[in-house]
Amino acid sequence: MHVQNRGGKRRQMAEINVVPYIDVMLVLLVIFMITTPLLSQGVKVDLPKAKADAIAQKDREPIIVTVNAESQYFVNIAPKPDAPMSLENVSALINQMLTKDGQNAPQRAVLVKADQSINYGMVVKVMASLQQAGASSVGLITDEPAFVKNATVNSQQYSGNAWRSA
Repeated sequence: MHVQNRGGKRRQMAEINVVPYIDVMLVLLVIFMITTPLLSQGVKVDLPKAKADAIAQKDREPIIVTVNAESQYFVNIAPKPDAPMSLENVSALINQMLTKDGQNAPQRAVLVKADQSINYGMVVKVMASLQQAGASSVGLITDEPAFVKNATVNSQQYSGNAWRSA
């Protein structure tokens, strides 16, 4: 596009039309808004409510074993995380992943995410199986309580979502 100035000479206009960029940005925003809820993966589990300090995040993704209300087992690192597995297959997979990491690597966090409606014995059975598979400690994932009446919190900030056994 050329613009003439007073002397009759033509010079190029140095403007960028940003309207197409805004259109593209808005389309991308709509796409991300629609796809984000679809990306929430995992198995629907009604977690028990408990007040606990959050465990420290490490560089590696934790191994999460989920037990749903139908007493089915799922593992987040499995080839098909949404497919139920037997407890023996869960133990074998955990053992394989922990030995693959090697002795020099720091121990990977192993967490159990169990529905609050299942039998307590089922959770203990899973935790024992995970420790036999090589997990040095197993944590429990819980939901933060919606309201804690007259709760006193230590000097640390409360973010309760996991219990850890040594």
